[in-house]
Amino acid sequence: MADLSINFAGIKAPNPFWLASAPPTNSGYQIMKAFEAGWGGAVWKTLGVPVINVSSRYGAVNYRDTRMMGFNNIELITDRPLADNLREIEEVKKYFPDHAVIASLMVESRAEWEQIIKDVQNAGADGIELNFGCPHGMCERGMGSAVGQEPEVLKTIVEWVKAAANIPVITKLSPNISHIVDPGLAAYQGGTDAISLINTIKSIVGIDLDSYAPYPVVDGKGTNGGYCGPAVKPIAMHMLKDLAQHPEISKVPICGIGGIETWRDVVEFILLGATSVQVCTAVMHYGFGIVREMEAGLRQFMDDKGYNTIYDFTGKALPNITEWKHLNLEHKVVAEINPNTCVGCDLCYIACDDGAHQAIALPTDLTNRVPSIIEENCVGCNLCSLVCPIENCITMVKKDDGTKHSTWAERTDADQVPTTFDDDRAGGKGHFVPKPSDALK
Repeated sequence: MADLSINFAGIKAPNPFWLASAPPTNSGYQIMKAFEAGWGGAVWKTLGVPVINVSSRYGAVNYRDTRMMGFNNIELITDRPLADNLREIEEVKKYFPDHAVIASLMVESRAEWEQIIKDVQNAGADGIELNFGCPHGMCERGMGSAVGQEPEVLKTIVEWVKAAANIPVITKLSPNISHIVDPGLAAYQGGTDAISLINTIKSIVGIDLDSYAPYPVVDGKGTNGGYCGPAVKPIAMHMLKDLAQHPEISKVPICGIGGIETWRDVVEFILLGATSVQVCTAVMHYGFGIVREMEAGLRQFMDDKGYNTIYDFTGKALPNITEWKHLNLEHKVVAEINPNTCVGCDLCYIACDDGAHQAIALPTDLTNRVPSIIEENCVGCNLCSLVCPIENCITMVKKDDGTKHSTWAERTDADQVPTTFDDDRAGGKGHFVPKPSDALK
């Protein structure tokens, strides 16, 4: 049977499912309720000098029937007194000594860092997470993403914290930067015990068409917020990959955050190198109970694959992620439509003809609604299978025999790539394209 327990930078937990520092971890009540539901750890809502929050605080991007595909918030760190939070941290640890309780911290001066570190250690916190990611409100005061965007400042504060702390230190990174490796390397060089990412993405999710203010509207005005939820998962996974593939940064454990909602999301983050994950938006949408599906799915995956612990498959996807120039140009796939499941909606034809390579033809027989693939024109782009509403109705079939392999890098070295505007070696040379005037028929 799969063992889900983890040791993350010296922080032990019964499973890798942790709550991110956010509204669901605002109180001991919520965290104890979460632990009862099955969560293995929680990062307390960021502690510091208490703030005064605004009303309203949340906005969302809905896509068709999906609510909160993307979620936006302008809520800041805790607005509760530090003493209340410390008392509740101590109480949670009494009830759940084997669960991970991480104190997220955000203060300014070195003296403040040293004092609050002592406070959370005395309360029994298992670790510290440095919030260097908040992209609104706090960054205007020189904290949050203002630190995460300045690697040298980040490194200095990590050094301060490591000099004062007796428990593991996790550095949480901001995605609001062009190259995530820079702050990641600064955190590693500063001595961090672990890294977590991503924090929220600076965003505006929409404009109210009556007040002309961005959501959420606060008395006729608005501001940028932090974007999270399922929509940010691809960005989070890309940045996780960048850190996990780095020869130095990968020496410290990484906690994956960003759009995690299902067991499959958890598995994908682990395959990219994460050894714990944090969840926020999905809990705000569906409640703490989602962890039961996550645990059941992860266990089933591990049992099916023969893995005993998550460390057995951590990072297994990383060797398969390379630069575009190293991909095999000889690999060939072509679309194939299953006539038994096709419903004749023509979405594949429309998408291919208008948005891709004109490789799908409509039937000429009015009794048959199944489109056909123009195989010699199909480049295997996969667009048709992505727009098809019927699962596995359109599949991509391998056509090469696997004996040939050449890449852009190899062809460049051999002087076999296009070097002029009208080079005969161009990939699209001779590819069928309808005459422009055919569009008018």
